[in-house]
Amino acid sequence: MLSEHVVEQDVAMLPAAVDGEREDRPSDRYVVAARRDGEEDGLRLAVPAGALVPRVTYRVSGWVAVQVQGGGDCDGDGERSHVVRVSLCLDDCGVEGECRRIDCGAVCTGVAGGWVEINGTFRLNETPRGTTAVHVHGAPAGVDVKVMDLRVFAEDRKARFRQLKDKTDKVRKRDVVLKFGVGAGVAASIVAGAAVRVAQRGQLNYRDADALLDFCDRHGKQARGHCIFWAIDGDVQQWIKDLGRDDLAAAVQGRLNGLLSRYAGRFPHYDVNNEMLHGRFYRDRLGDDAAALMFREAARLDPGAQLFVNDYNIECANDPNATPEKYVELVDALRRGGAAVGGIGIQGHVSNPSGEVICDALDKLATTGLPVWITELDVGEPDVSLRADDLEVVLREAYAHPAVAGVVLWGFMQGRMWRQDASLVDADGTINEAGQRLVDLRREWMSDARGTVDGDGNFRFRGYHGTYVVQVTTAAGKTLKTFTVDKGDTSLVVDMAN
Repeated sequence: MLSEHVVEQDVAMLPAAVDGEREDRPSDRYVVAARRDGEEDGLRLAVPAGALVPRVTYRVSGWVAVQVQGGGDCDGDGERSHVVRVSLCLDDCGVEGECRRIDCGAVCTGVAGGWVEINGTFRLNETPRGTTAVHVHGAPAGVDVKVMDLRVFAEDRKARFRQLKDKTDKVRKRDVVLKFGVGAGVAASIVAGAAVRVAQRGQLNYRDADALLDFCDRHGKQARGHCIFWAIDGDVQQWIKDLGRDDLAAAVQGRLNGLLSRYAGRFPHYDVNNEMLHGRFYRDRLGDDAAALMFREAARLDPGAQLFVNDYNIECANDPNATPEKYVELVDALRRGGAAVGGIGIQGHVSNPSGEVICDALDKLATTGLPVWITELDVGEPDVSLRADDLEVVLREAYAHPAVAGVVLWGFMQGRMWRQDASLVDADGTINEAGQRLVDLRREWMSDARGTVDGDGNFRFRGYHGTYVVQVTTAAGKTLKTFTVDKGDTSLVVDMAN
């Protein structure tokens, strides 16, 4: 049962509607769930029967705030902030009083703070058979939850893609003038990853990493170093957990000295202390400066490498521990400790992504001035057609954003993936529909210009950033030349005679 709802500003109830459009400006009209009994007690937005269509991505969007009954900037437990969640409740499980819940999004909002935007997505495999509602809840008993402008709307991905094409043109292309040149093609490189893990104390084994690096060197491919340390307790080897403080500090320094001295100059990137938004193993045992020390020492031992933070759920809006704001705060804290943070990694283990939610996260991360990489991209969805659509959402948002410097796939072959519903290539080697979508996008993002020089002896085109091979055909025959198109606001002039 919902407790009594105290109505503010003459609002009697949340609007029971599924909208086709989103209103970005807050209305300043809201409702409050007061005298709540617990975390499941909250406010519900009823969804009209038949309004939700299967296989369509829906967005939940609104504004939330919390306040303590009786005022004050802390609740009875001294907490200054609380997690507020938005879920979709479907009364189709056949048990009276129970519902199936799909978690959509979550934010952390301060008791003494203002309104915070909450976002979420969901997608249904079939038409709901019973009552359906969007449920806003999460804060403990004694904390009022305020909700403003809660909306549910279907995402128009085609319209979004049209917007992104214009954005991509500005971010990833440049006007080029070739003097005495004609034709162009573009090539790209693939980035792989390697790991060195010490299962037992004193038993170092670099064999697999050496073999992978040698393979990459032979084929002209770069590799990322993932990862030097892991902040999650469950991913730390037992022998490390058994160490006392002094021995642990020595082990950390030994790991840094051994790994980075051996591979200095070979890894352009390192994920230094993986998933610090979700774990504090080293900081809890060695102090808050432990993470910054890892970055400082890594920079000293291999000054040419870019040193990354790396974490998950940043782009999903469903994890209050991993908001873009908290990620920026982590980077700022590391920098204050002297850490040479060189890049931000968002892992990209996504399902049913929202392009606008991803873009919003990237915008916030871009305020650091650091390059952003999607470091472990896989898109989980059993239906391969929907998987292809979801993959396109992520890749188009990434390619259109100026802060994104690269994308790494977290596997591609069926049966050899961390998530088995994310493959791009079937077990028999056939490229599936999701993989074909990637191929099509790569083809779309390649420049192929053909023609003849103008009266001034120039050939002009607008092309994507990258390395070009130009075939020049004259009466004397054909020649090939290469050049690179980098970022720039002015036209790139290439003298093909030199």
